[in-house]
Amino acid sequence: MTDDLTLAFHGAARTVTGSCMEFCRDGKRLLVDCGLFQGSRTLEALNRSAFPFDAEEVDAVILTHAHIDHSGLLPRLVAEGFTGEIWCTAPTADLLEFMLADAGRIQESDATRRNRRKDRADQPEILPIYTEQDAVAAWRQARSVDLETWFEPVPGFRARLWNAGHILGSASVELDVGGTHVLCSGDLGPEHKAFQRDPEGPSGFDHVICESTYGDRKRDHLAIGERRSLLEAEIKEALARGGNLIIPVFALERTQELLLDIAALIDANRIPSTPVFVDSPLANRATSVFAKYAGSLEDMEGENVFGHAAFHFVDDVAESIRLNSLSGAIIMAASGMCEGGRIRHHLKHNLFRRESTLLFVGFQAEGSLGRIILDGAERVRISGEDIVVRAQIRHIDTYSAHADQDDLLAWMEARRPLGGSLFLSHGEATAIETLRRITQARELSASIIVPEMGEVFRLPVGTPAARIKTGDPELQQAVGRDWQNSYADFAAGLKRELAEIQDARIRQQALDDMRAILESYKKVRDKRAARRH
Repeated sequence: MTDDLTLAFHGAARTVTGSCMEFCRDGKRLLVDCGLFQGSRTLEALNRSAFPFDAEEVDAVILTHAHIDHSGLLPRLVAEGFTGEIWCTAPTADLLEFMLADAGRIQESDATRRNRRKDRADQPEILPIYTEQDAVAAWRQARSVDLETWFEPVPGFRARLWNAGHILGSASVELDVGGTHVLCSGDLGPEHKAFQRDPEGPSGFDHVICESTYGDRKRDHLAIGERRSLLEAEIKEALARGGNLIIPVFALERTQELLLDIAALIDANRIPSTPVFVDSPLANRATSVFAKYAGSLEDMEGENVFGHAAFHFVDDVAESIRLNSLSGAIIMAASGMCEGGRIRHHLKHNLFRRESTLLFVGFQAEGSLGRIILDGAERVRISGEDIVVRAQIRHIDTYSAHADQDDLLAWMEARRPLGGSLFLSHGEATAIETLRRITQARELSASIIVPEMGEVFRLPVGTPAARIKTGDPELQQAVGRDWQNSYADFAAGLKRELAEIQDARIRQQALDDMRAILESYKKVRDKRAARRH
């Protein structure tokens, strides 16, 4: 039927960033999320690609939460002509004011920094994807709505938000469009997460779209006291080495959870009263929003927990640079996957030090700098410089804001019965395939679909979804590690490997051989170009 609801996946399909789903019916278009792609340079390049829809024809957006991989392309959407409303919870709207403005500043500063690099002197100028002004304009289109309250973002589209338990203000999106009943999970939180209630929602849908970030792994469901004991051990070991403890953090939620636990450990004399520097203006502003909603958050042990005497919130760039002279401090800086922000500055000054510790406390997407370090890289390339990795690399998974495999399965079970299809999105290939096999074995739905970017489906009432457009192979090729990741790995170790060749003539021959290989590819490319013309 031509009036069936359709669903297109424009991001977060077989990858974990760039969340964007487009629902269409009777000429009306609703987006659920419009997020930034993060990871490899190839994946990030999608942020500059043309939208697969006309921004002016989008009627409204429902935003599940404020994380940039879900909200970060809203400013570009607005800059290209979107004039509708961006519906979300009140905490999300408050956070969005800071998140989007910060993202705009980062886009501008990153473009400036990359244009100044000597190795780009002969390259075209890079323009920011959007500006801080675009970001502020997008935030002004945000409209808040209470949880569990029906509203109509677009004529003919009824919607309701449910607590997703992921971060402050996060929500799942329920849609009722022309009789088709759909639920988009958004990012789901784990059971008994700090600050947030467990995810909630109704049952009985035609179609459900569920995230799969941790679909291939289970975590120990630790009580808050057990989680603090793990953090205590990591902090004590790091400080015993005499160097700094560097923690890449997501400015939103992860920073505040760590501050909550560190304050409790210091007050209980379980760790020394070590100075803790939160080197992220965005995290500092987000913390003020958490303080505003402190009365509605769980696990708060006093209204002024974020004002602890050991905590130092760093905004000024010069003050951030002065942290280079410290040793024996705890430094928390964004971004959580080391893809931008001040954390890269601290990595450059600490990764090569044996006494330093780098502690990961969140998910590291494939192709991100954080994932490369966590996977054991001996050298990494940061802002054009090769950095030796000598610091102690540690990882604890107890602070994840994402539901693990058991949590995801329990959430999907609670949504039954499903009359149509179950879509598994927002996950890397291994995670999704593992979750797909389990959901199929449990018969959670007669139709389980793993969508690709660019695919479009018809969503009828009570029967499985039907694919009406296949995915874009070029989009899918952007997922995961790319040639620039491989190049960075190769380049970081090349000089050392050449130096280890004792015979100068053999060393030069190795260089000549590598150059000859590149020249051979250039000749093939030139021949192909000549044939086309």
